Amino acid sequence: MDRRVVITGMGVISPVGNNINDFWNSLVEGKCGIDTIKGYDIDSLPIKVAGQVKDFDPSANGLDTANVRRSDLYCQYAMAAAYQAMMDSGLVSGENIEPERLGSYIGSGIGGMQTFVTETEKLLKEGVGRISPLFVPMMISNIAAGNVAIKFNAQGVCLPVVTACATGTHATGEAYRAIRYGYADAIIAGGAEAAVHPLAIGGFANSRALSREEDPLKASLPFNINRKGFVIAEGAGIMVLESLDNALKRGAHIYAEVVGYGNSCDAHHYTAPRPDGIPASRAIKQSLAEAGFDAEKDVLYINAHGTGTPLNDASETTAIKLALGEEAARKAIISSTKSMTGHMLGATGAVELIASALTLKNGIVTPTIGLDAPDPACDLDYTPNVARKADVTVAISNSLGFGGHNSCVALRKWNG
Repeated sequence: MDRRVVITGMGVISPVGNNINDFWNSLVEGKCGIDTIKGYDIDSLPIKVAGQVKDFDPSANGLDTANVRRSDLYCQYAMAAAYQAMMDSGLVSGENIEPERLGSYIGSGIGGMQTFVTETEKLLKEGVGRISPLFVPMMISNIAAGNVAIKFNAQGVCLPVVTACATGTHATGEAYRAIRYGYADAIIAGGAEAAVHPLAIGGFANSRALSREEDPLKASLPFNINRKGFVIAEGAGIMVLESLDNALKRGAHIYAEVVGYGNSCDAHHYTAPRPDGIPASRAIKQSLAEAGFDAEKDVLYINAHGTGTPLNDASETTAIKLALGEEAARKAIISSTKSMTGHMLGATGAVELIASALTLKNGIVTPTIGLDAPDPACDLDYTPNVARKADVTVAISNSLGFGGHNSCVALRKWNG
């Protein structure tokens, strides 16, 4: 069985907005969601800025007091974004889809960081008897997928993915394949993260991955010669992927068609990307080949991984050129939404796929803000500073994760 797959619902919790409309409008306007870190004593931290979620209201996103009490913040974000996506899609298990044909593929790069720290502090200060019986089910990185499945009676395939910063993209790509080959009719897919915490900040900072810039507007600078590292961020992005047949049968709204997926591994270094970009280029090639991309006829948008680290941005530029060829690479319209959101780790790939779907739907490419001094090694069209109109027909989103994980999902504009 080989079926077409479409996106029929989307939800987001992010540093630039806690619903699809606010998120999209902020990106188009070039608003930066990075700010001085709140909730911790920043005097003791080596990093002063992050992309934190603002004004999060669990009750407005389908979560009751019990959900909040029993869930780490990363899981709350996932459940909130999934609620938005399911309400948007109109899918109801047992009514317009069989429970065993609805799945949940929601991953997290780190999982319940805040729960882990809280319970570790109890162990060290009060002893093992004070550890919460909910410690393990709140901490583990698969629990968002499980809790979303429980909430929406998704009794089908349930496969959380953990591939660091490529998690959200891999989860979506694997969901696409499961539906395409008949293992499900719809899957709630994406990623979530809530790791803006001194422990994670210290770990990333001491590995020299984070920008130490204290000005929020100068901290996340993808493809800029002055970039100094990525900015840690948090949130969730969830999509409802559905077979085209099922979506048409129930008259669902369709954002975009999922048409390709590629993945590969650098097999090079546990944190650094492979400089020659060859494995990453294969993931891009795979997704575009499956999408039926035609460089002569299609207008291509690339939502770059674009972290703002010196190594990533240069190697990703190389990978794009290898995948497309020099001429097609220079025709592609590219941007990094991390310039506005920061790096949402396990959530970032799904959030960026949502941005890509909205680019196709609305004909607007969001900018890479702060790109006032392009690196000569990053010499493609990265949409500096201001959004632009473009009748994009194919969009891909690249994600590259610690451990050498490369992932790319391709979308095509829906004209139905």
